[in-house]
Amino acid sequence: VVNNAGFGQYVAFENISDDDWDRMLGVHLKGSFNVIQASLSHLKTSPTARIINIASVAGLTGTPTHCHYSAAKAGIIGLTKALAKELAPHGITVNALAPGLIDTPFVNLVTAKLIEIYLERTPLKRMGTPEDVSWVCAFLASERSNFITGQVISPNGGFLI
Repeated sequence: VVNNAGFGQYVAFENISDDDWDRMLGVHLKGSFNVIQASLSHLKTSPTARIINIASVAGLTGTPTHCHYSAAKAGIIGLTKALAKELAPHGITVNALAPGLIDTPFVNLVTAKLIEIYLERTPLKRMGTPEDVSWVCAFLASERSNFITGQVISPNGGFLI
């Protein structure tokens, strides 16, 4: 299972409506919860079951004008760690990816100034590509990752160092 549904919204915290908050947490966190719960009985019958949750560096560091997104992604990280402990006896690994800024349509929501600040703080001086994230996801889905669980891997060009 790869939980990758999501969307972004940049808005000052004081302007986040209850509906904005509920939708953000609903899509990201409750969506992951629903998918995992719906697939769990099947996963428990597989000797190589994997759950990979897509979080974000925002869930590790917080992002201004992105508080509800940051909270949802931090929740996914907490869910990942708790489920890794709970599902390990069933042989199910649970990990999260916390990508940095990735060159996807989501970038269209980000101001040029914010992209500039992000790239200044990123040693590799570029946005990631979908391929930079997908190979990590493919590894976590493979047999080669069978001793990795409860981890957050963050392909972010060095943003977090």
